[in-house]
Amino acid sequence: MVDIHCHILYGLDDGPSSLEMALEMAEISVSEGVTHIVATPHANDQYPFVPELIQLRRDEIQARMGGRLVFATGCDFHLSFENLQDIRLQPQKYSLNQKNYLLVEFADFAIPPSMDQTLHQLQLAGLHPIITHPERNPLIRAQADRLLRWLRRGCYAQVTAASFLGRFGPAAKQAAEAWLDQDAVHFVASDAHNTTSRPPRLREAFETVARRKGEGVAQALFVDNPRAAFDGNPLPYVPESAAPKEPELDTLPRRRKRFWFF
Repeated sequence: MVDIHCHILYGLDDGPSSLEMALEMAEISVSEGVTHIVATPHANDQYPFVPELIQLRRDEIQARMGGRLVFATGCDFHLSFENLQDIRLQPQKYSLNQKNYLLVEFADFAIPPSMDQTLHQLQLAGLHPIITHPERNPLIRAQADRLLRWLRRGCYAQVTAASFLGRFGPAAKQAAEAWLDQDAVHFVASDAHNTTSRPPRLREAFETVARRKGEGVAQALFVDNPRAAFDGNPLPYVPESAAPKEPELDTLPRRRKRFWFF
């Protein structure tokens, strides 16, 4: 499996506090069947994003793990004004493996009306926005039509593996299952932060998704799509969402023409 969202680098955010814990997380990932990990520390007002330090941490853990795991870097990109200004100049600075996919983290307290335009601007910069853990965001759950609209416009959705197991509460589990059933999920990742409360476990969620949607869908969400994003390639699995489409111009009711004779 390929884990594209994992806070595994130590001393950068609210992830592991030591190299020892980071290595223990890596060992758990190996035991789960993970072959590739994107280390994605937060990039927000609380945790400064320093690419040089991130690369140093990545190189350190890669050297200790050898060839048993392949590490790349990215971030959990917060849609702050400063970040949005900077990403216009340096799109690959924040993206997964410095390619063209970007994890986008929404705030829990507000989703501004301008969000459609913000996501479109990221796409114009050559990036594919991946909306992280929407099932855990109460505002997105309450406005599910907005999420489906973003997906129809070319964005993608990444659900946390533990949400399928109920570990983020029943509301998150219900939303994750509903969007999976609607073919509105493109990635499942661990979003791991430590070895205890949020470890990098994926296997049980893989089996849960396989029972609900079939082995092929589980393979796509845990392996094929994440590997494509890791490499910067088009996703092999992009199903059409079961949500109703926005009306096209030719489907709108037409006004009957009147012919006047003089």
